[in-house]
Amino acid sequence: MIFFLVVFTIYFLGNAYIFFKGFNIIPRDNRLLYTIIFISLALTFIIAKFIESRHSSVFSDILNIAGGFWLGFMIYGFLFFLLSDIIFLILRIPGILNEKNIPDYRKWAFLITLAVSAILITGGFINAVIPVVKKYDIKIGKYAGDIRNLKVAAVSDIHLGSVIRKRSIKKLSDMLESMQPDLVLLLGDIVDGELGPVMRGDLLKYFTGPHTKDGLYAITGNHEFIGGAKRTIPYIESKGIRILKDEKVILPGGIQLIGRLDRDSQRFFGKERLSLEELLKDCDRSRPVILLDHQPYRLDDSEKNGVDLQLSGHTHNGQLWPLNYITRMVFELSYGYKKKGNSQFIVSSGYGLWGPRIRSGSRSEVLLINIEFNGNGQEARQTTP
Repeated sequence: MIFFLVVFTIYFLGNAYIFFKGFNIIPRDNRLLYTIIFISLALTFIIAKFIESRHSSVFSDILNIAGGFWLGFMIYGFLFFLLSDIIFLILRIPGILNEKNIPDYRKWAFLITLAVSAILITGGFINAVIPVVKKYDIKIGKYAGDIRNLKVAAVSDIHLGSVIRKRSIKKLSDMLESMQPDLVLLLGDIVDGELGPVMRGDLLKYFTGPHTKDGLYAITGNHEFIGGAKRTIPYIESKGIRILKDEKVILPGGIQLIGRLDRDSQRFFGKERLSLEELLKDCDRSRPVILLDHQPYRLDDSEKNGVDLQLSGHTHNGQLWPLNYITRMVFELSYGYKKKGNSQFIVSSGYGLWGPRIRSGSRSEVLLINIEFNGNGQEARQTTP
């Protein structure tokens, strides 16, 4: 409740700030129409989520898409109007702006804000619907039997729902098929939240993962719990996707794949996940250890517990510029690759989106990770209990 109260307060204040910027320059005769249109647009996103939680339909999908674009405009409108106010104060002090030219300044500030926001939103939309393959080549200095190389396709944050639908999931399936991976991993937030929009079109049936020799595994993200884990997780598993819930599986070559419950399982589902130390206590540290953890917090724990490679998502790399600068401050690694000691970390910006179908601060992507195991087999046998 506190979280949603904070979010709605910010949303209300941001919209109010933008509203009065326009209200003050609109001719008096048009202010009522402006007020009606503005309030309608500002409420679209909230109304869409409310309707979606009661009964998902094409109408709620349309409202969600429109509300998402408004959310993007609210962010950029707030930023650029704030910038114009700062410039206003700077120019007002020496008298460059006075009573004669202030109305013109406010009018042009409003028009330029609209134009620049529209350009960023349009470009961000185009960017969002053209996913790319992000490749990483890494080495793990451990023995993996006869396995010398492993090609892994990893996808985080698909966010199936009102915005990401059949066309997007079919495109993802085609991308994975063309990559011909040995192993496919889904790194959480497969669904966006409410399961209604997904179930209405049975969207996950269009996910046709490629035939792989080492299988398809997934973990939960925070959105699997936000939407109701008792319905969401069984639905995903009904499509043949094995979700690792604080579990370990042994792949060929003795490669140990560990999937963690999302850290928000306690907050939304009342289930506390195992500590990383407990989860890895029976691992053979002479063999590769690959950890899947949706939210990339506390990387030091993974390093301390001997994880060779951790794959995460969640951050969207900010999704909207300049929010990517904020995620860099929140997370030790908000996007890309990092090595700490003998542990390597990769955080994906994700395939799908939350809110607006806009990516102006990152790209939609699928990971292709080529792993080379170069450990000495004799050494591994000697150190194995």
